[in-house]
Amino acid sequence: MAKQRRQFTPEEKHSILQESERLGHTETCRKYSLSTSLLFNWKRKYLTKGKEGLKSEYRRVDPQLRLLEEENAKLKRIIGNQALELEFKTELLKKSDAHYQKERK
Repeated sequence: MAKQRRQFTPEEKHSILQESERLGHTETCRKYSLSTSLLFNWKRKYLTKGKEGLKSEYRRVDPQLRLLEEENAKLKRIIGNQALELEFKTELLKKSDAHYQKERK
């Protein structure tokens, strides 16, 4: 039987952190079956960002937004290629005009 992953709310994480300060890290980790590294990770996030740091970091990206970003990147590549091609053609024209001017003289 597969073990199901537990998810803690920010409030639960905060209360577990407070309990670990009172009882000690090892006792709290045993009580909730947590690894000490996870508890210290939560503590670091809490100390840097407060309760906001304990929120889940997973953000779902809207599929429409993703499609628009991909289209935007594609259009930027196309414009870049066109600009490069245009610059190359103008350089060729300048060289051919200079060569043509020399022959006429």
